Amino acid sequence: MHRLEYRGYDSAGVALLNGNLSVYKKKGKVADLENFLTDKNTHATVGMGHTRWATHGEPNDVNAHPHYSTSERIAIIHNGIIENYAALKTHLQKQGHVFHSDTDTEVFVNLIEDIQTNNHCSLEEAVRLALHEVIGAYAIVVLSKDAPDQLIAARKGSPLVIGIGEGEFFVASDATPIIEYTNEVVYVNDYELAVIKDGQLAIRSREDVVQTPYIQRLELELDSIEKGGYEHFMLKEIFEQPRSILDSMRGRLELGGSHLNMAGFRAYEQKFVNAQRIIIVACGTSWHAGLVAEYLIEDLARIPVEVEYASEFRYRNPVISERDIVIAISQSGETADTLAALELAKSKGATIFGICNVVGSSIARATDAGAYTHAGPEIGVASTKAFTAQVTVLTLLAMCIGQRRGTITDVKLRELVTELHNIPTKVEKALKLDAEIQQIAETFKDVPNFLYLGRGYNFPVALEGALKLKEISYIHAEGYPAAEMKHGPIALIDENMPVVVIATKDSSYEKVVSNIQEVKARKGRIIAVVTEGDTTIPAMAEFVIEVPPTSEVLVPLVSVIPLQLLSYHIAVLRGCNVDQPRNLAKSVTVE
Repeated sequence: MHRLEYRGYDSAGVALLNGNLSVYKKKGKVADLENFLTDKNTHATVGMGHTRWATHGEPNDVNAHPHYSTSERIAIIHNGIIENYAALKTHLQKQGHVFHSDTDTEVFVNLIEDIQTNNHCSLEEAVRLALHEVIGAYAIVVLSKDAPDQLIAARKGSPLVIGIGEGEFFVASDATPIIEYTNEVVYVNDYELAVIKDGQLAIRSREDVVQTPYIQRLELELDSIEKGGYEHFMLKEIFEQPRSILDSMRGRLELGGSHLNMAGFRAYEQKFVNAQRIIIVACGTSWHAGLVAEYLIEDLARIPVEVEYASEFRYRNPVISERDIVIAISQSGETADTLAALELAKSKGATIFGICNVVGSSIARATDAGAYTHAGPEIGVASTKAFTAQVTVLTLLAMCIGQRRGTITDVKLRELVTELHNIPTKVEKALKLDAEIQQIAETFKDVPNFLYLGRGYNFPVALEGALKLKEISYIHAEGYPAAEMKHGPIALIDENMPVVVIATKDSSYEKVVSNIQEVKARKGRIIAVVTEGDTTIPAMAEFVIEVPPTSEVLVPLVSVIPLQLLSYHIAVLRGCNVDQPRNLAKSVTVE
């Protein structure tokens, strides 16, 4: 449960079955639950636990999972949202069921009990019938006092993995909590129901058709989900980026030549060559990576690109054709809005290309082709290495398309290949600015607002820098294209406003210098990220952070590093919980 706190951490609870079905739960972290359990009898051979990210009902002891049925003979834990819970609740109340919480989950468990009572059926059958009545997303685990030898799980829209050990089974929302016990797992598909009973695992469809589970061997290493001596997972993951960027290129890039090898692209390269448009759907940090990809693909491959918020895409009746390619980007591969967006695009005949980090995830299984980022587990809620890994893979994809379409010369391609190979070393050099950036953080830790400005490839970096600061330090921050500042945001600038300007040497450099002059004329406090050796901007800025020079199309991989470190140090100095910022969850598996 500690390992799953990055998914939710406003309350936690366990249900233990050993003759009696006992539920213990507490608002707060798993540590608060552990303290609560010190004098309780926790001996059991079957149990389940849950860490919550609140949807229905505020975080408190009562709304924490697991939830009992009215008779307290059945207990459930649930990730997801039941959309028709209100109608179901009204019906169940008329049947005499009593509710104690504000959650949709308590409706689910009482529905199971109601069906079992009225149909005189087994728990498994009651769960299966209940799945036909609920509308929404769920990953559930169910225990019953009357069936002490079994545990039932099911999913639709929320991830569920079953670990297969020696004489034991583990059910979880991802593999991180079970990797120390087994590396053999089964990924449960939508509308499937899994029953663990008498040392056996059986999987059936919602229509009660037997399914043959595919057992997958995980490559995940235990030390990859430990802090490794760092104070926070986020800091560890920031410093892992030289390696994670390299890993995302490994086997896909040949130094000294122009040979690119992306199996997912190769399988659908003719589709990419003939594509009339590429649509990128993503959320949060992945959306910012998608914005970088818009610049990359249009620049290198000359195909029009649209970048869409996945959460809006599916609700605006988008125009999609069979000649469109939709690229879905998600670190977890489980983002509910992105999954829904790609399913919509798929129904319209578009080719779906997925970019995600988690092997066996829902997006990886739902797409026509794709590429894993190979960044390794990212435990910190605020994405860092996921962003640079996604941008690296998207860069390789843009290069592949451009090469195949003939829109990029061999000379240019070789230059980019060489420079990409140098990026991990340049990121490593940028990380050496850590102590210098910590001093800048000391100066600005108490300000209420920040502005981030960038142009061209650095505009998405400005958005990402602002997001990181908002997420973990709770300081209001906005990212803008630098030229847009004078169309409104410049009204905010005074002697108290820090303005982070990403001003590396590129085709927009002279324009950014002019934008900095506009800020300086209004007494804004300028923090400039510049290319090593720059002498013009340091004469204007209050603080200067120098990053190694690189190709303009690759600059986001280097220029984002100081912004990650700045947000991290400001958050630490403000006493914020860096790895588990308030109100956020790592994988947003609900709408």
